[in-house]
Amino acid sequence: MSSEISNFFQVLVLGMASLSYCFYIASRIPTGLFRFLSVFPVVYLFILLPLRLSSANLGGLTAFLLVWLANFKLLLFSVSQGPLFPLPPNLFHFISVACLPIKIKPPSSSSTALKKNTNHVIKNAYNHKTQQVLLVIKVVLLGLIYYAYNYKQNFHMSFILVLYCCNMYLQLELLLVISATPARALFGFELEPQFNEPYLSTSLQDFWGRRWNLMVTSILRPTVYYPIRRISTHLIGSMWAHPMAVMASFVVSGLMHEVMYYYVTRVPPTWEVFWFFILHGVCLVVEVTAKRAFPGKLPSLSAVYGPLVVLFVAGTSVWLFWPQLLRNGVDEKVIAEFFITLDFVKKIVLMLMQFGHEK
Repeated sequence: MSSEISNFFQVLVLGMASLSYCFYIASRIPTGLFRFLSVFPVVYLFILLPLRLSSANLGGLTAFLLVWLANFKLLLFSVSQGPLFPLPPNLFHFISVACLPIKIKPPSSSSTALKKNTNHVIKNAYNHKTQQVLLVIKVVLLGLIYYAYNYKQNFHMSFILVLYCCNMYLQLELLLVISATPARALFGFELEPQFNEPYLSTSLQDFWGRRWNLMVTSILRPTVYYPIRRISTHLIGSMWAHPMAVMASFVVSGLMHEVMYYYVTRVPPTWEVFWFFILHGVCLVVEVTAKRAFPGKLPSLSAVYGPLVVLFVAGTSVWLFWPQLLRNGVDEKVIAEFFITLDFVKKIVLMLMQFGHEK
């Protein structure tokens, strides 16, 4: 545990030094090819850094933040687009936006008027309190799930897979919230949420576009969706541009998930998770096409469609998303790492308490 934390801090220092280079040097190079060439060594380094970590939790999270989010943001930065353009006012602001899963809410043009509106203030306070309550509930649920793993031998495999699905969602959301907290505390950013209660989705478009892992969605749009849609519009017309752009986004997402799987399994890809995203991309295109072909004619039965969407996502996850992780024992590794981390934290707390008592 201590050696893994040491490796993590080494990765952290190298990552911050690399982003400092991008802020001070690459930002002063003209946009386009020359800036791209200047940030390319950083992109390559970020691909290598997570390989220094062996744990599934730290390694997977670091790979997601550096290899996916930071690298995509740097590629957009090289052409003066994305969240790093215009250039943030200071270095720590740049580093936070580059490598953390944060999306800063744009300032409202009528912010002064809104601040004077009592109802608006009350609504914001209510929403913030609701989010805090939901966060506490999710922490408790995640703790109960890990407690239930002590009795895995008594559960049917189907129930265990349900626990895994809930575990993945809760742990991913909590990890992203925790990693974004420093930016909120240091700079007072008003951040958009990383998730928007995906279990309330009413369609696949709602699930992937507005509720699940919104940070990835906001990065895929400018890097994949918009360019492919513009190119497709010129080549094959506007009718097919949207489906092509959607499928391209899911192809890239599937490839990046295979890359993320490699960091946590260290085995060659078997492409199941890639086909998971291809399947969802095709189904999403069919859903959107049907809505456009029959505007206002399809029944709006969110109470029925919502559970069906969740069941479809969960069912296809068991079929294509989980097998590669289960075959390589990642589930057992994640569970073991949780209890190791818990014991490590307990020891640190006891040491601090003992030190304070002696002092």
